[in-house]
Amino acid sequence: MRSHTVCIVTAANQTGTPTAAEANFDGLVGMTHNYAGLAAGNMASQNNAGRISNPKAAALQGIAKMEAVAALGVTQCFLPPHERPALWVLRQYGFTGDDERVLADAHANKPHLLAQCCSSSFMWSANAGTVAPAQDARDQRTHLVVANLKSMPHRSIEPSSTNAILRAVFADRERFVVHQALPSAADMGDEGAANHTRFFDATNAQQPATHFFVYGIDTANPQQRPKIHPARQSLQASQSIAKLLQLDLAQCVFAQQHPDAIDQGVFHNDVVAVGNASTLLYHQDAWLDHDRVLNALAESVGKSFCPIAVSRDELTIAEAVSTYLFNSQLVTTPDGTMTLVCPIEVEHHDRARAVAQRIQGDPRNSISRILYLDVRESMRNGGGPACLRLRVPLAPPSGLAPSINSLRGIHPGCIFNSQRATELRLWIEQWYPNQLTPEDLADPMLLKRNRDALDSLTQQLGLPAIYPFQG
Repeated sequence: MRSHTVCIVTAANQTGTPTAAEANFDGLVGMTHNYAGLAAGNMASQNNAGRISNPKAAALQGIAKMEAVAALGVTQCFLPPHERPALWVLRQYGFTGDDERVLADAHANKPHLLAQCCSSSFMWSANAGTVAPAQDARDQRTHLVVANLKSMPHRSIEPSSTNAILRAVFADRERFVVHQALPSAADMGDEGAANHTRFFDATNAQQPATHFFVYGIDTANPQQRPKIHPARQSLQASQSIAKLLQLDLAQCVFAQQHPDAIDQGVFHNDVVAVGNASTLLYHQDAWLDHDRVLNALAESVGKSFCPIAVSRDELTIAEAVSTYLFNSQLVTTPDGTMTLVCPIEVEHHDRARAVAQRIQGDPRNSISRILYLDVRESMRNGGGPACLRLRVPLAPPSGLAPSINSLRGIHPGCIFNSQRATELRLWIEQWYPNQLTPEDLADPMLLKRNRDALDSLTQQLGLPAIYPFQG
């Protein structure tokens, strides 16, 4: 059986014109970014519950991250925040009266519910949905399926807002199709692009792309399942998404997360694996039936498939979870090589840093640069650089850099550049608090400021009314 501990192609074979341009859509951090420990199985979220958060620092760290990625020559865009607190959810739970009364009663009687309705977890746009580019879909349009996020109450309130935002950002119906989230049935848990990777053969533009879907449980055959933490993605949801994306199922590979990894805090595949073009960086204990998964990917992707394994002896699952090495962004730069954009926690961890350096120094792959970024406010809630972005492959460019035409149909106000960075910083400085405590979530002035800020942002970006309060 073929060993998958190193790449099977040379760097020269790995570089080449990609089959699609790609835009990275980062989620702007919301004004109510807080640490409520809401996500079961997310160790950082649970361990930092109750800490005082700094929404302004979190949002500014997000802007700095986008600037750094854009400076690599990667197309950078962003998605606006959701409205929070989600008053409509509190009213669905029976709280009545004016907004101030609803907030006060929820804080007094159901503070955990109030925290759920204030979560800024939408900032992790890797969970916003799953994307397939036009060249992979039967109707030759880019398809986006909103994730239902049904396994976590604080995230399950996001799909309607995400749907409205994506429809405003990808408004050209000739180029984009935005699908509503799957129904929240018992067997339809869907966590979006955090459990999906698109690969293509960099040496053969005629080879169809491969879509890699990772799930936590097969509800028709549930014997292999975690014992401690929930399996958030189902095989049935992954298969339904592939059909909505109009993919050829023969070009899809489905793999099950290892239940033991989930029980150690691997709540999404992007905590133990990251892929780009023909390259897959992964942990040895990421999936069940490891050899079958790697062989299926090698056969589907083509001869340039480049798997890079990290063994449990190099880095344990627990260390992968604490450092988020695999939740790094792996991006192709204009010279055809790749950069691994890591959280600064990797640099500060001896063993994780050694793995990153080993990968960078291996001439058999094209990861030639490691970039460390400070996204600590996000990391403390369990989201690294890869969590903060949704990859959107676009129309094929004429060269390595995306062409003007590849961005057609995307709302121009959400395309990131230096001027937009300055405007967003000024907006954040004007509206965002420096710190937030659990008691602050009940302050009606926080709700008013959030609505005023979002109203200002949509006008600034030229977006239509996308929030419930805007009528």
